[in-house]
Amino acid sequence: MDAVHVIGAGLAGSEAAWQLARRGIPVVLHEMKPHKMTPAHHSPLFGELVCSNSLRSDQLENAVGLLKEELRRSGSLILRCADAHRVEAGGALAVDREGFAAAVTQAVRTHPNITVEEGEVTALPEGQVIVASGPLTSQALSEEIARVLPGSRYLNFYDAAAPIVTFESVDMERAWFASRYDRGTADYINCAMTQEEYLAFWRELCAAQEAEVHGFEDSSVFEGCMPVEVMARRGEQTLCYGPLKPRGLRDPKTGKEPYAVVQLRRDNAAGTLYNIVGFQTHLKWGEQRRVFSMIPALHSAEFVRYGVMHRNTYLDSPRLLDRYYRVRGQEELVFAGQITGVEGYVESTASGFVAAVELSRRLRGLPPLDLPQETAMGALALYVSNESITDFQPMNINFGIIPPLDHKVKGKRNKNAALSSRALERLAAVPVEE
Repeated sequence: MDAVHVIGAGLAGSEAAWQLARRGIPVVLHEMKPHKMTPAHHSPLFGELVCSNSLRSDQLENAVGLLKEELRRSGSLILRCADAHRVEAGGALAVDREGFAAAVTQAVRTHPNITVEEGEVTALPEGQVIVASGPLTSQALSEEIARVLPGSRYLNFYDAAAPIVTFESVDMERAWFASRYDRGTADYINCAMTQEEYLAFWRELCAAQEAEVHGFEDSSVFEGCMPVEVMARRGEQTLCYGPLKPRGLRDPKTGKEPYAVVQLRRDNAAGTLYNIVGFQTHLKWGEQRRVFSMIPALHSAEFVRYGVMHRNTYLDSPRLLDRYYRVRGQEELVFAGQITGVEGYVESTASGFVAAVELSRRLRGLPPLDLPQETAMGALALYVSNESITDFQPMNINFGIIPPLDHKVKGKRNKNAALSSRALERLAAVPVEE
């Protein structure tokens, strides 16, 4: 059997390569790192998490929690590695990013059916190909994709990563450990701000100098990963209803909710590094240090990584792809990951999983993978391939794209739990784990 070429060893590409390989399909995995790096990547490892180290909620009342559970039950490599390298983050699944990426790399590189070829791909190989080159696809590969998809177009949005500080540099006399509403364990460092401190910080944040990003416009920013300075410019109180929301957090020194709270989340298993939650930014590095040090608990913060801003690229997938992430009319060419317009680590993983499992079944003469639309994986694939969508935008998984229940359930959490229960029942009847 000829090898399948998988381009890109991020979350989607690593998942796709491993799923194909474990089903007996030979794979050539192409990865341009470390020979060529993107502005957002720092590590030569596969499955590098370039933004947050959180895979978001792990609760079944949340759509991404359902998606993770579907992937676990289906034998996902990425979820297995994430669970093995979990760090405490309340009800979320956050990971030690280095340990996680090392585990993904080890699993992929040591699989006997996977051959890794390092270097940039500038021409698509012949035969079966899965392109999982990510939202920072190189210029040369972008041009090649445009060449083989005549008449297609890319759409663009902007993405940003938050800064990381050392734990020892946080002034814990002005901060405390807690999770919102005391849910789960006390995993977040909470940095309180008075109204006076917040307003001074907000004014400086709005006026801070941004790094040069050609073509940047606020309207182009993906809402789920908006730079904190862009959010701040939308109004004096916007941050207090977003990443600096104090609800459910009481300062143990006063017994009251502060005016605003900045949260830090553990970024590695040792607990020596913490990222500033919701502080994705493209301010100049000097400005980040100046403005973010105005947060009282971070007055002497040591920044081991500053926030960065980069342009992400994705396909107009409803015009191009089917529910298996294949190019319509050119089914030997498959896309996966954020380049398809799915947004988020878990969503990217799911697209790589579905693309690989379906391709492996086709190559072995098995019937197509019929993922019910009631499942999160099926709903996401149907959203990306929905030709009725005229203004296609990147999408996180959400219960809004999953068909409603055929009966009423009181309460949002109860309804979401019922949707998840139905999804897992439907998934159990599908042969995804072979």
